[in-house]
Amino acid sequence: MYLPSFSLKGKTALVTGAGRGIGHAIAIGYAEAGADVVIVSRTQSDLEKTAEIIESKGSKAYIFEADVTNKDHIEKIFETLDSKKIRLDILVNNAGMNIRSKAMDVSDEEWNTIMNTNLRSAFWFSQKAGKRMKEAGGGKIITISSVAGHVALRTGVVYASTKAAIIQMTKNLALEWGEYGINVNSIGPWYFKTPLTEKLLANEEYLNDILAVTPQKRVGELPDLVGPAVFLASEASNYVNGQTLFVDGGMTIQGF
Repeated sequence: MYLPSFSLKGKTALVTGAGRGIGHAIAIGYAEAGADVVIVSRTQSDLEKTAEIIESKGSKAYIFEADVTNKDHIEKIFETLDSKKIRLDILVNNAGMNIRSKAMDVSDEEWNTIMNTNLRSAFWFSQKAGKRMKEAGGGKIITISSVAGHVALRTGVVYASTKAAIIQMTKNLALEWGEYGINVNSIGPWYFKTPLTEKLLANEEYLNDILAVTPQKRVGELPDLVGPAVFLASEASNYVNGQTLFVDGGMTIQGF
């Protein structure tokens, strides 16, 4: 049979930042594909709403209210999964944030907050998951980067630095862990309609600037991102490793 399976039935995925936006959509998409989902966020009420939808799809939801920048919280999540004998097949490092300060105005606090949320947490979750996946004989790790990690944008230097680092971290982890059957890839979105981008996209001038450099002349809808996330988590991507898949309407392909 040449058509690989996109089903995630029998798998368990962990998604950080799963309370809202991209993480929420991916968690639900994984449930629709058959996976049970471990959802992580700082806000219990958001997690409960996500869990309710996951369970309505016939999958199990495991809730962890946690701060991904706190290594003790990360340790506790994996200790609990181990104690409950919950196997981890898929990890999605989605938690992220931005503070749009200009380079000359960035404070130490802003630098540390963005770095810890976007990059440090992704590494620690990957390390914890990687050890378990090695013992289990394989797994899939997906980290959400951004087109800002590939081209220069008005998103702020610290955010862009974390997203570029994620692209390189993806390559290095794939190189180290490929022999263990662990596929490590990332997704680089452009603008998507989420609660975090709502105010920006409501600015007509800003929106027109985005559309002017997007060949498809629209911003992304969350289903546009869920499909690639399911692909990278499924058997369909078993020979895809160390790559960043830009889901950007063609934004990054342009020259002058």
